[in-house]
Amino acid sequence: MQKLSLDALAREHLEHAAAASSGRSAATVYGGQEHSLRQTLLALTAGAALAEHENPGEATLLVLRGRVRLTSGDASWEGRNGDLISVPEARHSLQAVEDAAVLLTVAERG
Repeated sequence: MQKLSLDALAREHLEHAAAASSGRSAATVYGGQEHSLRQTLLALTAGAALAEHENPGEATLLVLRGRVRLTSGDASWEGRNGDLISVPEARHSLQAVEDAAVLLTVAERG
């Protein structure tokens, strides 16, 4: 069993994101190649984004801090602290409206 403070990890990666030219920092907190479920903490400074990309499987975003906008086609959803957003199974992008940290959970297609 493993215990992890997402709050402390979010703080740490927001600091890394602030120091990075991309304005982003990430760490896998659970899973990897040997698992079908993967959870990744993503930290983005205000204005930083993940460009449009494919969805590798069922996915959700839990907003731990700040505010983000998830966009897919003509639709977009804003999330803030505590919001859970279902990621559409289509191309999408993510932008930080303000400094933000999210937990991305993905169950990859088999």
